[in-house]
Amino acid sequence: MDIIDAHTHVQFPQFDEDRDEVIARAKEKGIGMVQVGTDLVMSQKACELASQHDGMWATVGIHPHGAADMNKFPLEEMKNLLSQDVVVGVGECGFDFYNMSQEERHSARETQQPLFKEQIALSVAFKKPLVIHTRDAFEETLSVLEEQAQKNSLRGIAHFFTGGKEEAQRFLDLGFYFTFGGLITHNRSFDDVIRFIPKDRVLVETDAPYVAPAGQRGKRNEPSYITETIQALADIYDESYEKVKERVRDNTKAIFGI
Repeated sequence: MDIIDAHTHVQFPQFDEDRDEVIARAKEKGIGMVQVGTDLVMSQKACELASQHDGMWATVGIHPHGAADMNKFPLEEMKNLLSQDVVVGVGECGFDFYNMSQEERHSARETQQPLFKEQIALSVAFKKPLVIHTRDAFEETLSVLEEQAQKNSLRGIAHFFTGGKEEAQRFLDLGFYFTFGGLITHNRSFDDVIRFIPKDRVLVETDAPYVAPAGQRGKRNEPSYITETIQALADIYDESYEKVKERVRDNTKAIFGI
């Protein structure tokens, strides 16, 4: 296992027709992967998939988009999943206010915050890192994390980080890591913040099936494409592909404890 895709969703329906082939292509390149849960069903499927393959792990969590439809947080079900050996994290969880008005943001915050805090509590209880989803919501996300960090030691990852140096520093102060995906292969506006973040805090992800890298734009993303993101990081750092590949793999193993 030379590479670990730190955030992917091969358990999603987009892979139902050729999941085995997608996994085989990743394995041929020595790519392990963390299947990230987004609701209870997708968390269960992530665990099932991870239990069937070496070099594969899962996280369990509920995406903020699920908050509006949730009558009750499935605490016992989540605890049962988190007890499995293949589970290495809690999430993705956080806030998502994409394309919302101020009034909608306020309403969404009231709905999404309890769900987020439930998952922070599970992260603390099970000593597994948080996988943070934050979209158009850095201030809200960081405020909750900073408040919670006053009570408990937190660990986690800012998934698909798109913030600036100020947001990065606040995550760093919390001890968090960062994942970068295919976006950095064709958008150079993140180069400076990537150089700002300590190299031992940076991971790579595909977020498959979403956000394919430059060489695969317009296609469904998959873990085997992660090599393009590693090469983009190597170009930003002016380092060799091999050096960056080994470092991001070791960083991923460190935060997830794998």
